[in-house]
Amino acid sequence: MIDIPASDRRHLLITGATGLLGSYVVRDLLLDGQPLALVVRGDRRTSPEARVDRIVAAWESELGKRLPRPRVVPGDLSRPACGVAPADLEWVARHCGAVLHNAASLSFRGSDRDAEPWLSNVTGTAHVLDLARTAGIDEFHHVSTAYVCGLRTGRVTEEELLVGQAFGNDYERSKAEAETMVRSEGPRSVTVYRPSIIVGDSRTGYTTTFHGLFAVIRLGHTLLTRVALGSTSGPAILSLLGAPADDHKNFVPVDWVASAIAHGVQTPAARGMTFHLTHPAPVSNATIGDVVQEAVERFSRAASPDDPDLCDERWFADNLAAQLEVYRSYFRNDPTFDRTNTDRLFSHLPCPDLDHASLLRMAKFAIEDDFGRAPRPEPPRRAETPKPASAPAG
Repeated sequence: MIDIPASDRRHLLITGATGLLGSYVVRDLLLDGQPLALVVRGDRRTSPEARVDRIVAAWESELGKRLPRPRVVPGDLSRPACGVAPADLEWVARHCGAVLHNAASLSFRGSDRDAEPWLSNVTGTAHVLDLARTAGIDEFHHVSTAYVCGLRTGRVTEEELLVGQAFGNDYERSKAEAETMVRSEGPRSVTVYRPSIIVGDSRTGYTTTFHGLFAVIRLGHTLLTRVALGSTSGPAILSLLGAPADDHKNFVPVDWVASAIAHGVQTPAARGMTFHLTHPAPVSNATIGDVVQEAVERFSRAASPDDPDLCDERWFADNLAAQLEVYRSYFRNDPTFDRTNTDRLFSHLPCPDLDHASLLRMAKFAIEDDFGRAPRPEPPRRAETPKPASAPAG
């Protein structure tokens, strides 16, 4: 462990910054003037620095203002201490006073613990804890999920974790194991954020992940090219999923979750607490079914009634049911998530309403974006001012 005075450690070290939630958190913290360091992995075509620059440049283009560039720490969560190079590790030890661990896999199924979701959610968390210990960081913020409650019913408090519950899928199991590890092996200060199901931006509908609700919309959108308009209905989709119309799901918009986390990591009173970042007014399955039906019928292109290859409603139902089997546990009725800590510390950040109109706006964005396949224009790049060779980036 490297011993550096805490007064010199103003940077927040973040994992998962290139994902949907992470990019919003980065935006909010940069706007607040919080110095950041981002652990990012490159790929064959793009360096870690280029990936971060693309994210920040996109926010600059949308906001119409310049943002400071975070320090980029090349790393890989699949390696011990995230594979951070010795020189970068020394920089982290000198400049970072806290970690926000946000990286995660959303895979629902995976029996191989050397693959997802275990590789990112459990092994990756162990390696981030290793990095924090090595760098002497004693403040840890962990993004978990409200669904560490598994198949529990009734009221779930923010203080509870493992109470003998069963789990609906390997994502829930892996996140519960990761949170348990953080609590038992983490540094002296551990703060946990448990969002429910994160959907798009409450204002624009923007998203870059297409699981759960968006997977249903995507399949309906795709399959509708083989059936005539009117062959699907919200009640039929719910029936295929085995989802009673009066059950509820807890969706939260990504911009609100990010603002709450950004506030939490900068608020000393939040240290050591657990927060259910959940919606006080969950959405009924009936509303979900109506949104899916309207979105597909309004924004998707159905097959022509004269198409000789036209399929019938039974074909649609059979294909939808087969491809959505993995999501059956996802659409079970949610418990009531206690929000005592959240309501106390984030009362100035009310969660936006998620009604039929706002969910339809998100569905429209997903369809028009072709579920992430539509090309996006490159954001304009900022002309960087040359720095002296001795000046550290970020």
